[in-house]
Amino acid sequence: MPEILKRHQTFFQSGALVLIGLIAFWQSVAFDFVNWDDVTYVTHNELITSWSPSNLWGVATETVTRNYGPLTIFSFLIDHTLWGKNPCGYHATNVLLHLANGVLVFLLLKQLTGNRFVAWLAAALFLIHPVQIESVVWISSRKGLLCSLFMLWASIIRLRPEVTPKQDAWYIGLLIAALLSKALAIVFPPIVLLYDVLIRRDKTAPAIARQVIPGLLSLLLLFYTASVQNSVLGGVRGHMDFSLLHIMAIDVTILWQYIGMLCCPTDLCVMYDPPTSGIGMAVVIGSIAWMAVGYAFWRVRRTQPLWILGAVSFFLLLFPVLNFFRITTLMNDRYLYLPSIIVFTMAAGAVHRVIRFAEAESNGLVQLIGNSLRGMVVVGILAACLNLTLNHLPVWQNSQTLWTHAIAQYPKLPVLRIQMALAVHARGQEREAIRQLRLALLECQPDDQDRERMRGMISDWESQIAERRKVATGPKRQHDGVN
Repeated sequence: MPEILKRHQTFFQSGALVLIGLIAFWQSVAFDFVNWDDVTYVTHNELITSWSPSNLWGVATETVTRNYGPLTIFSFLIDHTLWGKNPCGYHATNVLLHLANGVLVFLLLKQLTGNRFVAWLAAALFLIHPVQIESVVWISSRKGLLCSLFMLWASIIRLRPEVTPKQDAWYIGLLIAALLSKALAIVFPPIVLLYDVLIRRDKTAPAIARQVIPGLLSLLLLFYTASVQNSVLGGVRGHMDFSLLHIMAIDVTILWQYIGMLCCPTDLCVMYDPPTSGIGMAVVIGSIAWMAVGYAFWRVRRTQPLWILGAVSFFLLLFPVLNFFRITTLMNDRYLYLPSIIVFTMAAGAVHRVIRFAEAESNGLVQLIGNSLRGMVVVGILAACLNLTLNHLPVWQNSQTLWTHAIAQYPKLPVLRIQMALAVHARGQEREAIRQLRLALLECQPDDQDRERMRGMISDWESQIAERRKVATGPKRQHDGVN
C-alpha cells in the first residue's frame, strides 16, 4: 500500500464510503414530496415559514404528527429558508445526513472491533442497502437521520475503555440532541450501561449511577411523547386492542421478517400488513429459533462480549416500535435504520472469517491473490446491494409511484387506497379519485373509521365539483333568463 494511503487510510476509506453512498442515493435529490407526512412536516407547516419569535417558540414546544422533535422541525426551518418548497434541497439534506451517518458507523465500528475490513464493509452495507431507502428518501424520515447522527456521534465519544468527565458531558449533550430529534434515543442509556458492564467490566451499581441523569432525561421525553400519542388515524389499526401476549406473538414473527428483509430485501414496501391471526405455527417455530439464537449467544458471553452487546442492542433499538406502546404500524423499513448496523457487522465479520479461513487452507494460492480476494468479495456484495437499491429507489419518486407500488403488494389495505386517491386528487383528477375511493369501499372492507373517512372525502369532493359546475353555469343561466 502506498505510504500516503497508509498515513491517511481512515480519510480515504471514509471518502470511499461517501462516494458509494452518493452513487446509491444522489438521484433521489430530483424526487418530489410524497403525501405521507411531508405535507404536515413541510409543505403545509406554518412553523417553518419564518424565523418569527412565535414560530421559533412553536418549533421548540409544539408536536407535529404526534411527535415531539424540535431539532427536526428546526432543520426543516433551515431547509425552507434555503430552498422554499423545492423538494430537491430537503432530499439533499437527507442524503448528506445519511452519508455522515455512514462515516460515523465506520469510525464507531473501527473503534469497537479494531478491524478496518469489518468496519468498512458493515458501514458500506449500512449506506447502500435497499432497506435504508425509506429512511433516506422519505423527507419526513429526517427525524430518524438526525437522531441517528447524534446517537452515533455520542457512541464514538462514550463507548471507549476510558471516559473523561468532559466526554461524559459531551455524551449527555448529544443524547439531549438525539432526544430532541426523535424519541428513539430513549434506548441509548441502556446501551451505554451494557457497554460499561460487558466491555469495560465495571461494577453494576456505579455503572447504573452514571446513567441516572441520561435515564431521567429519556424517561421525561418518553412520558411526554406517550401523552401526545392520542390519535390512531392512518396506518393499520387492527392490532390496537390486542393483548400484550398477542402482540408479543406477532413480534416473534416480525423480528424474523426483519432479519429476512436484511438478508433478502426484494419485497420492500412503504407499509406492511403482516398477518396477526393464524400464525400459531410460525410463532412456535420462530420462538424456538430465537431461543436457539439466544443460547448460542449465551455460550459465548464471556469470550465475545461485543456480540452480546450487539445482540441486546438490536432488540433495544427495535423495542420502541414493537407495539408494547401502541403505534399505528406493525413494521416498517425505517425501523431497521440503526438495528441493521448490528446485523451488517456480524455479516461482515463472517465474511472476514471465511476469507481468512480460505487463505489459511489454500496452500498459498489465495495468499498470492492477497487483497484482491477481499476486493472481489466486497465488490460482489456491494454491487448486488447497489443494484437492488437503484432498482427500488424510483418507487419513491412521487406520491403516485409510491402508492401504485404499495397497492400492488397490499391491494386490500384501506390506507393505501386513501393515499392514492389523495395523490390522484392533488393532480386534478377528482372524478378518478372518487372512483378509486368507491372501489376501495367495495373491495377493502375498511373499518368504521376508514369508511367514514372515505365517505367524507367522496362527499367533499363531489360537493366541490357541484359547486364549480354551479358557478360555471350560473352566468349563462342568468343571461338566458334575461333574454
